[in-house]
This record gives sequence, C-alpha cells and structure tokens, in this order.
Amino acid sequence: MEKRRAEQQAGDMNEEVLYQLTTEQINEETRQLDQLSTKGILQLMNQEDMKIAEAVQDVIPDIEKVTEGVFASLNQGGRLFYVGAGTSGRLGVLDASECPPTFRTSHDMVQAVMAGGNHAIFEAVEGAEDDVVEGKRDLEARQITPFDVVIGISASGRTPYVLGALKYAQKVGTKAYALSANANAQISTVADAAIEVIVGPEVLSGSTRLKAATAHKMILNMISTTVMVKLGKVYENLMVDVHASNHKLRDRAMRIVTSVTQVSEREAVEALESCDYQVKVAVVMLKANVSAQEARALLTEAKGYVREAIQLAGV
Repeated sequence: MEKRRAEQQAGDMNEEVLYQLTTEQINEETRQLDQLSTKGILQLMNQEDMKIAEAVQDVIPDIEKVTEGVFASLNQGGRLFYVGAGTSGRLGVLDASECPPTFRTSHDMVQAVMAGGNHAIFEAVEGAEDDVVEGKRDLEARQITPFDVVIGISASGRTPYVLGALKYAQKVGTKAYALSANANAQISTVADAAIEVIVGPEVLSGSTRLKAATAHKMILNMISTTVMVKLGKVYENLMVDVHASNHKLRDRAMRIVTSVTQVSEREAVEALESCDYQVKVAVVMLKANVSAQEARALLTEAKGYVREAIQLAGV
C-alpha cells in the first residue's frame, strides 16, 4: 500500500509542467551553441559560469542558516547526511569522502546517501530517483536520530527520492534542509530551511551537471568547510586536523607545523613522529613547550581548539 501511494505521488509530481522550471528553460544566450568554434563554446560557457558566484552570493543568508544548523548537530555528536540522485548525489559523495582526510573526521560523521546505492556513483541507475519510498528506507537503514541533520540535494527541487528522505527526516525529528536550483522548489516545502540558488538556464538546456551542479558544489564546500572551522579543525587557515595518511599529507603536516611554530623541518618531523602525526598535538607541543601527553590533555580541556589549548598553557 505504501509503495502504491508513493508511486502515485511520484506520478503526480511527474505531471508537473517541467518547462516552468528555470533549470529546464532554454538559454537564449546559447541558441547558436552548435555553430560556434571550440574557442567560442568555451568562452560562452565561461561567461555563463561567471553568473554562478553572484547567484551563490545572493543566498548566503540561507546558507548561513543551514550551516549553523549543521554545526549545532555535529557539535552535539550528530551526523550529517547528504541525500541526492545522479549528479546531485555524487556531489554529496564527493564532499563527504573528503572530510576524513582533510579534517580527520570519522567516516560516520558526514555521509552520502545515493539513490540507487553505491553502484549509482559510477553508472546511472534508471528510475532510482523516482522512488519516494526508497529515499525513506535508505535513511531509515542509517537509523537517523533528532541529533542528526539531513541535506537533500536536487537541482530541479522535485526529485521524489529526495522528497521521501526529507519527509522521513522531519517525521523522526531530524533537521532537514533542502538545496535546489529552482525557486519555490518542492523539496523546500518539506524542509526546516532551504537554499534555492538560481543560476538561470543551462548552456546546454536541462543539463544541470553544469551551472546548477557547480553552484551546489560551491555551497557544499562552504557548508562543510565552515562547520569544520567552527568545530576547531582549523587553526589560522591551516588544516591542523589533516589525516597524514600518505607521503603528500605527511609533507603537508610538516609544513603546517613549521608555518605555525617557526621551527625547522627536522624539529617539526620529530614532533609529529612523537605524536603519531597528529598535527594539533605537534603544534601545541611546540608552541607551549610541553610533551605530547600534556599537549593532548590541553587539547582535551580546550575541546579540541588549538588556540584555546595554547592559551591554557599560558603562552
């Protein structure tokens, strides 16, 4: 019964006049796209892309509201779930997968929920985005709680899978946010707050992997980076919680430590090696002239904030 109702609901959504959506309209500036030279196409796309940053700027108050909500949840031990289908879902995968190496988060803290499952990351799974019930079930399987937060991503703002997920999130008391590229988006109506970034018709009509996706990538960058800064994973403008899991990242860790403490590369490496390449610990050790154990204790007292830990040491 639930499945039939959901299918009827999805059918009703599909009956909407798609051409009314901004993301489906024809861009009059690119009507001659197929007659342009290579350079002409590239220049035209670049001109259209210049509009994206301005569109994002217009919705900064909405991004701020969502970001504060995400921070509040994660600061209490909650989790962030990006939910989407197709390109929108893959953007969530991209942002979530970068959090552990960049900010040393657990793999549970920021997660992507993709219509069609992991297979859909690499290949299109036809019809997956039209399943309202599956959006609910995929979040249900992750046992979301009121401490968590969900961001539904949909360029059109009407993807049934995302709608189902957001409705379920609201039902269980989880904060639900919507990110779309159309005004008055359907997913905005089932969210606690919404970001509707209007970038205008695409260069290639209806291809929302272009301007809409670029805008959404920018916004996800802003949300996750700002939240991690507020969680104390950044000192100055340096990623002091980087997970130094390979040669490149160990070298970056060393350079971060030398930049902050002004010690030699050799001293920075020695400090990092003594604390299992935990950059925060190494920085506090060298800035406060304490042992690794003492640095960890200071960071614990400062709730992970490097600046506060150094101040606690009386430096």
